[in-house]
Amino acid sequence: MTTTALKEPVRDTSPGAAREPRRRTGRIRRVSLPYLLLLPALLLELLVHLVPMAIGIVMSFKQLTQFYIRDWGTAPWNGFDNYKVSVDFDAPVGQALLQSFGITVGFTLLSVGLCWLIGTAAAVYMQDTFRGRGLLRALFLVPYALPVYAAVITWVFMFQHDNGLVNHVLHDQLHLTDKPSFWLIGDNSFYALLTVSVWKGWPFAFLIVTAGLQNIPRELYEAAALDGAGMWQQIRRITLPSLRPVNQVLILVLFLWTFNDFNTPYVLFGKAAPEAADLISVHIYQSSFVAWNFGTGSAMSVLLLLFLLVVTGGYLLLTSRGRRASDA
Repeated sequence: MTTTALKEPVRDTSPGAAREPRRRTGRIRRVSLPYLLLLPALLLELLVHLVPMAIGIVMSFKQLTQFYIRDWGTAPWNGFDNYKVSVDFDAPVGQALLQSFGITVGFTLLSVGLCWLIGTAAAVYMQDTFRGRGLLRALFLVPYALPVYAAVITWVFMFQHDNGLVNHVLHDQLHLTDKPSFWLIGDNSFYALLTVSVWKGWPFAFLIVTAGLQNIPRELYEAAALDGAGMWQQIRRITLPSLRPVNQVLILVLFLWTFNDFNTPYVLFGKAAPEAADLISVHIYQSSFVAWNFGTGSAMSVLLLLFLLVVTGGYLLLTSRGRRASDA
């Protein structure tokens, strides 16, 4: 009579088999660690931006006026009426919004263009080594480093009619005007706002372009100089093409910042901006917190968001096509 002994399964006791589960566990930890570190930032982004945005979209569909401020959830549902009022350009509300939109577009194009031009010119000039270059770079960044409220309030005093520095220089010293000008009211308010915006924004362009210039090899300029290329030809043939990826991002960021800028006109003019400087951000604020029509103001904000999304998407599509065409 024979008996068959039960054999235990053979286990691989080699060192390599013992390390394999540990390697898999370590790989999972390395892959999941970046997402765990980003989780607090994503939650804060959700709370700070996405949740108020969703609430604003809901408010745009309600007849939310000062009578429902205490409990805005009880405001009657208004459907798309707030949007219809905002885009009815034959009515006063729509006409005012369209005029504010046109002023904002013109202001943004001028401000972004001047910021980029001055910042690029300053960055190219500062590429050459000379005594005091570090100090001059630091001075260039002062407008960008200053707090917005402190910088704009300083300009408010400079634009004063009777004792402001701007009128003192233009009228009293240079005699360029017949009489002191009003800069914070009337048509001149647009130029005052543009001046402050460019003064505050061009150092950022200078900083970004300066960083982009560091990636251009100096040998290209030396070879171009040996071939007889002048300064303007070097800028046109070497500097601007090399800075194209940097400029694409820079112009988009400047456009979004300038188009949405609220602090500068609000501090410069207060709650009631002049008609010539009625940017759409201040216009939406007035429709919401001055006219106490939060439903219409929220609808205008959603329309502004959609416009910026369309412009950003179109811009990115065009730049990506241009990049592929240049690479081909």
